[in-house]
Amino acid sequence: MTRLRPPIRRLARRAARLPCQVVRERDFRLVADQVLNLSSGGVLVGPADPVLTGERVIVSFRGQAGWVDAEAVVARVVHGRRNGEHSRSLGLCFDSLDAASRQALERALRMCVPVPPGQRSERRVASR
Repeated sequence: MTRLRPPIRRLARRAARLPCQVVRERDFRLVADQVLNLSSGGVLVGPADPVLTGERVIVSFRGQAGWVDAEAVVARVVHGRRNGEHSRSLGLCFDSLDAASRQALERALRMCVPVPPGQRSERRVASR
């Protein structure tokens, strides 16, 4: 008997252009200064200095509803080499959010528009 896993639901990303501060936890060096998009589980920030995947960072930004302060882990480094990518950016996954930051993030998400799905033309194969 084969067990089917439930589909993995991706968190909706929202477009946002907010100033922020992302600092490495180990040396408190500033590595990024702008939120590009966000979701309830993480944030895409850029332009970014070189950082390793798995490195711990501290994120702070102010939405319309208040400050969001969070500890996060670098989940993805976008190097800006693919079509549609213009510069280096970092995908961060939130580790912990306090109650006030969680509420400010949820209010900020309600005020932002959804990010349209990316074009993946290089992955599509023409059918004949």
